[in-house]
Amino acid sequence: MNKKTYEVLAETFRREDIDTCFALLGDANMNWATSLAGMGVRMIYVRHEHCAVAAAMAYARKTGKVGVATVTCGPGLTQIMTALPAAVRANLPLVVFAGEAPLKSGWYNQGIEQAPFITATGATYHALHHPARMPDAIRDAFLEARTMCRPVVLGVPFDLQDRPWEGDLSLPAPSAELVPQVGPIPPHPDDIARAVERIRDARRIVVMAGMGAVLAGAGAACRRLAQRCDALLATTLPARGLFHSDPYCLGIAGGFSSEAGRKLMGEADLVIAVGSILAQHNADDSKLFGQAHVLQIDIKPLTVSQARIAADSHIRADARLGVEALAAATERRPVTWRSEETARFIRETPADAEPFPIEPDVHDPRGVVAALESALPQEWEMVNSSGHCSYFFAQMPSRPQDRFLTIREFGAIGNGISFAMGVAAARPDSTVVLFDGDGSLMMHVQEIETIVRHGLNVLICVLNDGAYGSEIHKLRSEGLSDEGAVFGRPDFAAIARGFGAEGERVTNLSVLPGLIDKFSRTGGAAVWDFPVSDKVLSPVIRRAHGKGKH
Repeated sequence: MNKKTYEVLAETFRREDIDTCFALLGDANMNWATSLAGMGVRMIYVRHEHCAVAAAMAYARKTGKVGVATVTCGPGLTQIMTALPAAVRANLPLVVFAGEAPLKSGWYNQGIEQAPFITATGATYHALHHPARMPDAIRDAFLEARTMCRPVVLGVPFDLQDRPWEGDLSLPAPSAELVPQVGPIPPHPDDIARAVERIRDARRIVVMAGMGAVLAGAGAACRRLAQRCDALLATTLPARGLFHSDPYCLGIAGGFSSEAGRKLMGEADLVIAVGSILAQHNADDSKLFGQAHVLQIDIKPLTVSQARIAADSHIRADARLGVEALAAATERRPVTWRSEETARFIRETPADAEPFPIEPDVHDPRGVVAALESALPQEWEMVNSSGHCSYFFAQMPSRPQDRFLTIREFGAIGNGISFAMGVAAARPDSTVVLFDGDGSLMMHVQEIETIVRHGLNVLICVLNDGAYGSEIHKLRSEGLSDEGAVFGRPDFAAIARGFGAEGERVTNLSVLPGLIDKFSRTGGAAVWDFPVSDKVLSPVIRRAHGKGKH
């Protein structure tokens, strides 16, 4: 009975079958975190609190487990405000152990009302102030994260953590034992019958899969449905690569669509959206599908999504069961759209063929991505960041969904290196390749040291245009000075070496196969700096901010 409360709380976490925790220590969480580490949980000690939560997000996505992070109270907690909305919108289950200011103090320098900050992001906050109830509250937090697929933050005053434990040492059953054991939701026959009529009357159909389809294992069923109804395939951005080997896959549906994808999706008169929330970007603000009827298959069907009418009819069902039932009930149609001509058009049309003059001594970013797509081993894990460069890196059609991570639901840059750490922790026997921009990488470049210190196997490929790419192009389109978004080209190779990693400035793409061969043999941490032109605008920027838009 000599245990401290923080030891009992750490033991309650350990019983939740966690094996990794991303942490930055302070007064209000360091005893708890040290106790958790002593119980065999792998601790990844990062250099910024945001990075702890962002890494836990990628870890949760890759493992299917609840991601766990810990930060201290006050400023430690306020630093995670950018990561939490992204986790909420990406439906990622997290539990964050955050301290709170000591209750016994009349005033504390780092004291702050923490709950409003957390709830403003859409996450849940629980203040744990009754020690005897704390183990049950932790179990309930994991249960909420698992069943609701969202982040839960626990605030525990650190003077209460330090008290001798006076409660029962028989801890509650872990949350996994309490998750309702229910089967997937089958579709109603009437919904299937109406959808079959809709398919029968349609001329050109696209079957589009989202993350719900990925999680339900609906990929094969979507292919069968597309074959039966002469449909083409597409995915949302997070699900990109689900149909990477199918010759009739258009790739990403949304702002990141290729030229071939935009043309063919614009011809569709029926889009069958499987396990997708039908976000604004997914339909490129309603400009992608034209006048197509949208049929949604989802366990939570909706009509309005992100302030737009997104779906016209619905099948309420598990993604896989819904698609399987629809495919079984659909009479096979004659092949017209799924022709060799269509497959050739998809295969041979460049994602973006817009010509740009490229200055000497810099690359076209599209050329860099094509070279990496050709040379990087298929089994390596890819991580795409946010920002202007992310469009280019998304155009890697040979990469399967389970080897390519994209989380960008909040539109924030600076997350890439954290996501790469999370994937590296989830896939310790794999090589992780991060694709990032210079502005994004600079936001948390200190985490190169974390990668080196923890022996994570991460290669960072950075497109270095010396600026915030989206901002310079938008400012220029407005006829305004881009001075506030131009910073010059950092020498990322030298920065990497300063942190103990390998660094290369790649001025000739022909050396890539040799560099990749060397890294495949040595592993470790490395940064490859690709100087690219700041004159190449992605199609996303051109459509929204091109010449004549303002």
